Amino acid sequence: MTEPTTEPRPTLEVVAARAGVSRATVSRVVNGGAGVRAPLADKVRQAVEELGYVPNHAARTLVTRRNGAVGVIIAEPEFRIFSDPFFERQLRGISRELTALDSQLVLLWAESPGEYDRIASYLGGGHVDGALAFSLHDDDELPALITRARIPTVFGGRPPARQELAVPYVDCDNRGGAREAVRHLVSLGRRRIGHIAGPRDLMAAVDRVDGYRDVLIDADPALTSQGDFTEEGGARAMAELLDRCPDLDAVFAANDLMAAGALRTLRERGARVPDDVAVVGFDDVVSVAGATEPALTTVHQDIEGMGRLMVRLLMRLLDGTDGSVPESVITPTELVRRASA
Repeated sequence: MTEPTTEPRPTLEVVAARAGVSRATVSRVVNGGAGVRAPLADKVRQAVEELGYVPNHAARTLVTRRNGAVGVIIAEPEFRIFSDPFFERQLRGISRELTALDSQLVLLWAESPGEYDRIASYLGGGHVDGALAFSLHDDDELPALITRARIPTVFGGRPPARQELAVPYVDCDNRGGAREAVRHLVSLGRRRIGHIAGPRDLMAAVDRVDGYRDVLIDADPALTSQGDFTEEGGARAMAELLDRCPDLDAVFAANDLMAAGALRTLRERGARVPDDVAVVGFDDVVSVAGATEPALTTVHQDIEGMGRLMVRLLMRLLDGTDGSVPESVITPTELVRRASA
């Protein structure tokens, strides 16, 4: 067994002596500062590697005025965060971008109103440099909380209209993607096209309903059924649609999980897909869309890329010196045709 070392950790002074430079030069290199010529910086990095030097976080914070951490706040119950692949992919994009910037992701979720005081206290305590918040609901306290905490923030998804703040956001073209999905079903000759909608208090769901109605202006209200972005919710909504509208020949579901639930209900009812009922989802989460039977036609959005964009906008906020707010970003969508429609 290897004996644990009792040697003290190398200091900046030890690294400086090894590299033959000043302590200030070592500090600038290890903390990402500018103004050090490349040959000297290379010597410092070599000395750091040889000595196994690890920067002191507290000292680094004093120099950079950064904690090297970003809070990611999700206003959903824990089971949704870990069961919905949308969140997994967005968190992956955020994590990868933060890792490339040598920053840490701190995950916070608000399962109930009582959680907001805890989150507000944490954000206001200076533990993180900024925050990324997504899945904002219409009556959400998060926007007001973030305003009180005075912390640089980027939203994932367009916030509810009544809560719009001077905060940039990253979202996809939800309305345009929904229009493309419904137009595709119309192009297949489908005439009784239903919609399984997402939660009414989420702007992404509202925008996708609006996209559906942009194409089917006079659609029968009975052709829209309420879901909750879960597979079970999609299965229930599909059953309600079939009970109300047995002549339904297509359905656009506001996300892939609800589309998967709809496919299950259709199979249980003996309906053939796409022969009897064509189905289109939204998100293009491959673990869902590629695993359904038949494979799901869906609207692709770059979920991981949107997570990366959120981090980049936040870094622009943190680096800004004039107090300006970066423009929000709307990313394009694209219909991916598979066997279900």
